[in-house]
Amino acid sequence: MVGMAIFIALIVVLQTVATFIKFGPFSITLALVPIVVGAAMYGSSAGAVLGGAFGVVVLIYTITGADAGAYVLWTANPLLTAVLCLVKGILAGWLAGLVYAAISKKNMTAAAFCAAFVCPIVNTGIFIAAMIFLYRDTLAAWAGGANVIYYAFIGLTGINFLLEFGLNFVLGPVVARIVYIAKKGRLSQ
Repeated sequence: MVGMAIFIALIVVLQTVATFIKFGPFSITLALVPIVVGAAMYGSSAGAVLGGAFGVVVLIYTITGADAGAYVLWTANPLLTAVLCLVKGILAGWLAGLVYAAISKKNMTAAAFCAAFVCPIVNTGIFIAAMIFLYRDTLAAWAGGANVIYYAFIGLTGINFLLEFGLNFVLGPVVARIVYIAKKGRLSQ
């Protein structure tokens, strides 16, 4: 329980800091690394809880207007936006945990890298799908006449996703090492 509380605190702090880092209308996500580490250490259910905590933080910043791009979505459809904030975080953490569990039996380092890759892909993928299928009018307005699919992938989330994915790639070995040390410590007790 203490470990989960520490991860939740990290998620809150990192996502709060991330609110001030914007490339385009949305803030970058820095909270994915603790989600991945927690999912690897404690399992996919813990990953879902940590992803849910991330979703709650994003939702709070959305509702308050601290994330201006997300606030536009909130004003368009509050219920759908709340569900989107929570579901994309929960699924990103849960799937990262499942991927880690499946691959770690063979290789913990590969498992950490794969989980670290899955988390931003799921988070951003669900967001892009929601924009294309559920917020099409808003997306079209933001695209300003450009192809909405192209705009969703390149203009809206392109740089953010590349930075999030790159951060997870760079920190993948760190994730693997943290999980290895934590699991080794648990086994020796």
